[in-house]
Amino acid sequence: MNTSPSDLDPVFSIAELAQEMDITTRTIRFYEDKGLLRPARRGQQRVYSRADRTRLKLVLRGKRLGWPLDDIREMIELYDTPDGERRQLEVMLRKLSHSRSVLQQQREDIDLALRELEEIEERCQLQLQQT
Repeated sequence: MNTSPSDLDPVFSIAELAQEMDITTRTIRFYEDKGLLRPARRGQQRVYSRADRTRLKLVLRGKRLGWPLDDIREMIELYDTPDGERRQLEVMLRKLSHSRSVLQQQREDIDLALRELEEIEERCQLQLQQT
């Protein structure tokens, strides 16, 4: 972590963020290209602020939850609007509820598939014993 001489706000290089978040610099540049991160520049070097670091954490969390990048962008952009934090939390709660429903349905589907596999396996074992 370096310190910006102009405002003493900590700044991070792309390599530092990549290492901290356990992702590649290419991933960070991809999110930048998608408008999710907006680092400052010092010549050719990208310089990321604490806010950029927080945004990156939000992006990665959203991806882990299976959210599309457009939904993640919406969440991040809400924060910068009037009453943004409240609106962001309301949208977050709706998205969390939806994600939970999707995951619960996937769990049920997996449980059903596992039961079917067990039944098929039992039938195959019985059939094998009869031959």
